[in-house]
Amino acid sequence: MDKVDILLLGAGGREHALLAKLAESPLAGKLYVAPGNGGMLQLASVAPVNQDSPAEVAAWAADNNIGLVVVGPEAPLVAGVADAVRAAGIPCFGPNAKAARMEGSKEFAKQVMMRAGVPTAAYQSFTDRDACEAYVREINGPCVIKADGLAAGKGVIVAQSVDEALGGVAQCFDGAFGAAGSTVVVEEMLEGPECSLLALTDGTTVVPLATSQDHKRAYDGDKGPNTGGMGVYSPVPEHLVSADDLATMTEIMNKVVAQLKADGITYSGCLYGGFMLTANGPKVLEFNARFGDPETQVVLPRMHADLVEVFLACDNGTLDSSMVSWDNDFAVSVVLASAGYPGAYESGKRITGLDKAAACEGITVYHAGTKLAEDGTVLTAGGRVLDVTAVASSFAQARANAYAACELIDFEGKQFRSDIGARAL
Repeated sequence: MDKVDILLLGAGGREHALLAKLAESPLAGKLYVAPGNGGMLQLASVAPVNQDSPAEVAAWAADNNIGLVVVGPEAPLVAGVADAVRAAGIPCFGPNAKAARMEGSKEFAKQVMMRAGVPTAAYQSFTDRDACEAYVREINGPCVIKADGLAAGKGVIVAQSVDEALGGVAQCFDGAFGAAGSTVVVEEMLEGPECSLLALTDGTTVVPLATSQDHKRAYDGDKGPNTGGMGVYSPVPEHLVSADDLATMTEIMNKVVAQLKADGITYSGCLYGGFMLTANGPKVLEFNARFGDPETQVVLPRMHADLVEVFLACDNGTLDSSMVSWDNDFAVSVVLASAGYPGAYESGKRITGLDKAAACEGITVYHAGTKLAEDGTVLTAGGRVLDVTAVASSFAQARANAYAACELIDFEGKQFRSDIGARAL
């Protein structure tokens, strides 16, 4: 097979991990990113396109003989970038706009889950504020308030009291999440540890990847506000996720893809299941229409696969489980964040020690919020700045190596959690 020139959309740690894995493929030709970050630009050239514009992405890909477009974030998928790229006759990794509603509309995802008969939290959805507030008062206890649309991971309020829930409803209807909050989903609160399962699919075959566990809260001990994720490890040990749990989660993913197909929607790409491991087994918290961030940063380094071959197979309907295999190793990734994140933070801080950290055995530093200065210096350019990922033959060693590498990297205001993976020990 000839080499394939690739355009990857996105600029986060997930995209840097995808780019690094794509670059390993013998099929990878020229690599382009839009917009990319300071780390990705060491592997790829910038494509001058707006990642959220279907027409622009498709036209540039066609003009530059791109053989595969890989969509990292959710917004371009919901906007229909994959549809436009495929309409131009170019293979694309990522679901079409109808399928991406699994993430783009929580109400749509709930309706699919109900039709598929998969376990999830009971819910009601509202476009009327008074009716929504009345329902919250009727529940009179803990619940979860969700803005229906895309809210950059911020549109979920886990409310322990009626007052907190009403505050969440107000945030949604008062426009804190923009148009995403015009429909509000109110769910029962599920109890238990969370687990993420990513799966690759061509719309028929579903290939589950390794389990991982993200740490959402900003501070040690799962305290503080929710973030995009402060660290993650893979795989999740069997005392937390049993073989039965994994089988149930895999069955749920299969049922959802089959239900979408029955509804006339071919889901092709990565389906991300967020699960709560309740006393009654795994239940779905949410689905995302793309690789998780930071889960990708521990799943891909452990995965043996030609990612270009796999992504093309997802697009053309020839995915097979034999294309993916795993070692019995462990990965831990710690997020280094800017002071103040997930609230307001400053950018433009000089980062030192990246080469020292990357030289350590089993360490890869994925850039998330970084940019290159004109002199080549790497500067902070986001809330989550770097993902320091360690792969080792034991969990304890991977964790120790990740934290040792974190100490070698420095920038003004660097903050991170010191307990990533502690619960798995």
